[in-house]
Amino acid sequence: MWQTIGHSRITELLQRGLTQGSLSHAYILVGPPQIGKMTLAVDIAMTLNCRAEAEKRPCGECINCKKIAAGKHSDVQILALNKTAVDGVKEKTEIGIDLINDMLHSASLPPFEGDYRVYIIDEAANLSMEAANRLLKTLEEPVGKVVFFLLTSNAGLIPVTVVSRCQKLKLSRLKTDVIEKTLIERWQIESGKARLLARLSRGCLGWAVDASKKSDLAVERSLQFEKMLAIVRSGYSERFAAASQIAQQFAKKRETVYETLDTWAGWWRDILLAKTGCHDHIISLDFQPALAEMAGTYNLVQIKDIIGFILEAENQLKQNASSRLVLETLMLNIPKSPGTSNSRT
Repeated sequence: MWQTIGHSRITELLQRGLTQGSLSHAYILVGPPQIGKMTLAVDIAMTLNCRAEAEKRPCGECINCKKIAAGKHSDVQILALNKTAVDGVKEKTEIGIDLINDMLHSASLPPFEGDYRVYIIDEAANLSMEAANRLLKTLEEPVGKVVFFLLTSNAGLIPVTVVSRCQKLKLSRLKTDVIEKTLIERWQIESGKARLLARLSRGCLGWAVDASKKSDLAVERSLQFEKMLAIVRSGYSERFAAASQIAQQFAKKRETVYETLDTWAGWWRDILLAKTGCHDHIISLDFQPALAEMAGTYNLVQIKDIIGFILEAENQLKQNASSRLVLETLMLNIPKSPGTSNSRT
């Protein structure tokens, strides 16, 4: 049984390729973080190596399926960037050629436990140019029973020569009701919490599942909300200090800053919805009273501008602009809360 939820067009395409023996040797799975790219790639790896009858694959019960699900199958490898900094050493920012060389060496060998070797490269945009060029040679001359999956949220960050050698599949965000139903039925999450998580997930089931396991999610969100409020109420010196703090965080763990900006943009979108009376579409149900209060503080133009400023800052950060400059500009662009003096001291 496939673990992938939704994405029926893509799963049907892949299932047809599996049935007809016409599966491509390489795929690029494109979609936002935690949309289900890894789950889909693992589903295919299990199906290719499953010991059950063809119509029952992946069974999830045979030794191959269990090993692959546990990440312990010798023919299925996942390559990912180790983002953990140790003893003050800056984390690596690229998947280097050494990892790719090791992967391609094993790819040249026959499968050891199963029928296919499957290689999943997570966040493939992190491939160094040298590593990407090394991989390209293999993609141009595919070997035997080997399938590659490159996972990314932005295929434009992968060399076009590599992309052109793969079949590109784009995973779209899931509908809120699909995520809510899945959380209730598969993970036995209480309906009210499932409804909130489904809205907050922005179509990414993986995010909702991970968030459901966080006992401090409500506290964490409250702290983030208070931080945003503190910024709009503060003067220039406090805003510059906040920009510096976030820039330092960005140097250590970029994804955390992206998540923060996404959260801020989501709150301001909800403020816009509250301002225009579209309350049924508000995502942050846990902050409705505070959002309504802020909607009465800012006008429509200001709210729309703030959303634009946040999204532009995130875009510039992803293009490797100076994080300190981008964040300082963002802080200066956000209109002050009425009654607050933007003092320079």
